[in-house]
Amino acid sequence: MDILWILWSIPAVIAVEEMLMDSTTATAELGWTVYPVSGSSDNSWEEVSGYDEHMNTIRTYQVCNVFDSNQNNWVRTKYIRRRGAQRIHVEMKFSVRDCSSIPNVPGSCKETFNLYYYESDSDTATRTSPAWMENPWIKVDTIAADESFSQVDLGGRVMKINTEVRSFGPVSKNGFYLAFQDYGGCMSLIAVRVFYRKCPRIITNGALFQETLSGAESTSLVAARGVCIPNAEEVDVPIKLYCNGDGEWMVPIGRCMCKAGNEAVENGTVCRACPSGFFKPTQGDESCMQCPINSRTTSEGAINCICRNGYYRTDSDPLQMPCTTVPSAPQTVISSVNETSVMLEWMPPRDSGGREDVVYNIICKSCGGGRGGCTRCGDNVQFLPRQLGLTKSRVYISDLLAHTQYTFEVQAVNGVSDQSPYSPQYASVNITTNQAAPSTVSIMHQVSRTVDSITLSWSQPDQPNGVILDYELQYYEKDQSEYNSTTIRSQTNTAVIRGLKSGSIYVFQVRARTVAGFGRYSGKLYFQTMTEEEYNTSIQEKLPLIIGSAAAGLVFLIALVVIIIVCNRRGFDRGDSEYTDKLQHYTSGHMSPGMKIYIDPFTYEDPNEAVREFAKEIDISCVKIEQVIGAGEFGEVCSGNLKLPGKREMFVAIKTLKSGYTEKQRRDFLSEASIMGQFDHPNVIHLEGVVTKSSPVMIITEFMENGSLDTFLRQNDGQFTVIQLVGMLRGIASGMKYLADMNYVHRDLAARNILVNSNLVCKVSDFGLSRFLEDDTSDPTYTSALGGKIPIRWTAPEAIQYRKFTSASDVWSYGIVMWEVMSYGERPYWDMTNQDVINAIEQDYRLPPPMDCPNALHQLMLDCWQKDRNNRPKFSQIVNNLDKMIRNPNTLKAMTPLSSGVHLPLLDRSIPDFSTFSTVDEWLDAIKMGQYKENFANSDFSTFDVVSQMTMDDILRIGVTLAGHQKKILNSVQMMRAQMNQIQSVEV
Repeated sequence: MDILWILWSIPAVIAVEEMLMDSTTATAELGWTVYPVSGSSDNSWEEVSGYDEHMNTIRTYQVCNVFDSNQNNWVRTKYIRRRGAQRIHVEMKFSVRDCSSIPNVPGSCKETFNLYYYESDSDTATRTSPAWMENPWIKVDTIAADESFSQVDLGGRVMKINTEVRSFGPVSKNGFYLAFQDYGGCMSLIAVRVFYRKCPRIITNGALFQETLSGAESTSLVAARGVCIPNAEEVDVPIKLYCNGDGEWMVPIGRCMCKAGNEAVENGTVCRACPSGFFKPTQGDESCMQCPINSRTTSEGAINCICRNGYYRTDSDPLQMPCTTVPSAPQTVISSVNETSVMLEWMPPRDSGGREDVVYNIICKSCGGGRGGCTRCGDNVQFLPRQLGLTKSRVYISDLLAHTQYTFEVQAVNGVSDQSPYSPQYASVNITTNQAAPSTVSIMHQVSRTVDSITLSWSQPDQPNGVILDYELQYYEKDQSEYNSTTIRSQTNTAVIRGLKSGSIYVFQVRARTVAGFGRYSGKLYFQTMTEEEYNTSIQEKLPLIIGSAAAGLVFLIALVVIIIVCNRRGFDRGDSEYTDKLQHYTSGHMSPGMKIYIDPFTYEDPNEAVREFAKEIDISCVKIEQVIGAGEFGEVCSGNLKLPGKREMFVAIKTLKSGYTEKQRRDFLSEASIMGQFDHPNVIHLEGVVTKSSPVMIITEFMENGSLDTFLRQNDGQFTVIQLVGMLRGIASGMKYLADMNYVHRDLAARNILVNSNLVCKVSDFGLSRFLEDDTSDPTYTSALGGKIPIRWTAPEAIQYRKFTSASDVWSYGIVMWEVMSYGERPYWDMTNQDVINAIEQDYRLPPPMDCPNALHQLMLDCWQKDRNNRPKFSQIVNNLDKMIRNPNTLKAMTPLSSGVHLPLLDRSIPDFSTFSTVDEWLDAIKMGQYKENFANSDFSTFDVVSQMTMDDILRIGVTLAGHQKKILNSVQMMRAQMNQIQSVEV
């Protein structure tokens, strides 16, 4: 990666000059060495007292012999120690006589002199060594005067002082000498300063740089590493400055900035902690900001301000935004009732809590239902535009029950309402709906037909709005006018229409009547009577069956008489016989106003007709398969895209029928679509449609991103709160309530048959019944029982023993699903055989509570596992019970205590017996916490005696951070401790 070079201006700082020698400070003779030796010639350098330009007394060296040719006069300084410097600077002040001002001067007169240096590790020079010549001396430069003097006045000569600076290097020995050579001039060496330069100590750009010696050459750059000042930190790259040969800082790289909670002061040389009441959230040059309204700091150096009690901030709110609170209740709720609909309007709350994101939720309660209390409205009530998150102060509510009192609570919530420990404030209004005609009948199908009659059946209206008094059926021949129609009345939702023409097509419509009058007619449906030829053929085909049925009927009547006699003798009256169950199945629809009745697709003479009636046919060109995600019973399961005309493309799941199928396999495969297509509920998997006119045959449903619930839970062990798990259970129960109300019995309710979408919404799925009809499946989940395959671990006792599948047996299965959810996908009854499970249940054993399972939830499981199916709760009661738990989370805090006298019978194996393992590692694997083996070993928890004494502090200390894993290990440790106590008590 390229290095980022950041350049910025450096404040002007004068280079530091470290003096090595200064002739002007001498208080006595300089005593430099001259050549030729003084006295041997009058031409040598001579030390005299003189004056500088400020007329201060100084010691100087002078020489003036311009009339003799071939001059070679030297003067050498004393030994100068370099003190680590690599480049030396020499400042010389001198004066030179203008040769032209000297009368009769020969041509050899000079106005310049030479500067030399000689390195030495010690002061070893003599009068003759080093030799007075250019080698071994090293010449620095020839020095020329900028100005020379020539004028003379009464006061003496007028000197003009020149100043020149020269540098040399690198020098590497301990010291050096300087020498000045005159070769025929008249001059005075007034002052000599020898020094080296270094870059000064400086604080710049948030970093401290110490004094740094300059380089050996004038172009050298010496790198210096900076250190961030206290409470600052580096940005981008390491902090550097370069010191040049003149002792100047240059070429800066990187920088330091004050940390969060600190601001730069004193021209950026200090990072000071933000004072109380101020904060700074990020690193940077910004100043501390004052805490916003309704917030405070608890200490200096704050990176944020804490909201005061009763005020909150969302994760998306900027830290400089004032803390806000929840809104007050909406004002002046006005209702306008129109039969079974109501329009609600209200005024915004007086106090929005300081926020602009106020929205409204509508809570609907149905009151006066005979028990004196109010209950939440069912899922059938419609809200326009929606029930939650309304941005405008009005909502239209429809599909209410007639002559029913309702209470509507209008809640005002904003972005911080979910942080408040209190429920949202609301305004309420009470209304009573009026009488209304029933809604339209949505489903009607043909039960049977002859040459002159058709038997029809239909569902009840979605909204009866009262007791259905009767139905009016209108029909006429397809080629006739509607004005020539005939009407008949029926007290039930079936009718036999007689006196029809053979082989003719008739148009049928039906509507329901209450005391408020008739509802609207249903859509037109077309059914055709049989021709004589079809009828005769049908009779011939069914004649053997009719004869056999008659014989069987006779045997049945004889057996029935015998049973009645026996029952009367024994005084045995079984009120829940199989006949009663079937009768209830076909008549209970009249007991639940507003509910559709499930129609078994296998009752159709032609199963393909059920597919056409309940499943939408989709053109194969609208479907695009992306990838195979699994294998189903009949073929592959894929994911892909569905693009219907006029609609947005959507991601879907696609079940395909493998090639080479038989007609029976095709019928069984599509029967699931015929079943699924009758359901419309947010917690039941939604059918988009089928492809039957192209190959492969497909069933297309909504796509559930998180797959099956059991696998999803195992993959996310310990990751959800109890409230989240209860929310999943509530969704499953709501879907099952809907199915039970439609008189549909699932028979295979299990976590593997619950699908989960990206919003953690759970939906009931898998409505294929063929596995119960065939015995060749290799799936060990489904075991033969009385001629069929049954999922033993999930099935109620009466369903295993007598094949009595009812909504009550689905409730038993739901209890097992609850246990699966709370144990994060544990296999019910662990490794027990199916026969062990059957025997244990017969002996009244029930699954123990999973780890961390609240008492209330386990008690609900036990209610679902009542041996007498009449004592089990209905799904509507389960939904209400879970709603209460969600509204009052405190009921979910009580956990099943671990008694000191641990009971470990057949089913109490949610936590394994530690004595069956030889090492702690094996025990950790058994409780599915094998990822912490090294944590235990590194902390010396390597024996069961030591592990049994662990506390929550120990578990935290060894590095177990997930709350679910902490609880699982702690519960297992407590169980181990109890098991050890039990063993010790037995030994005593």
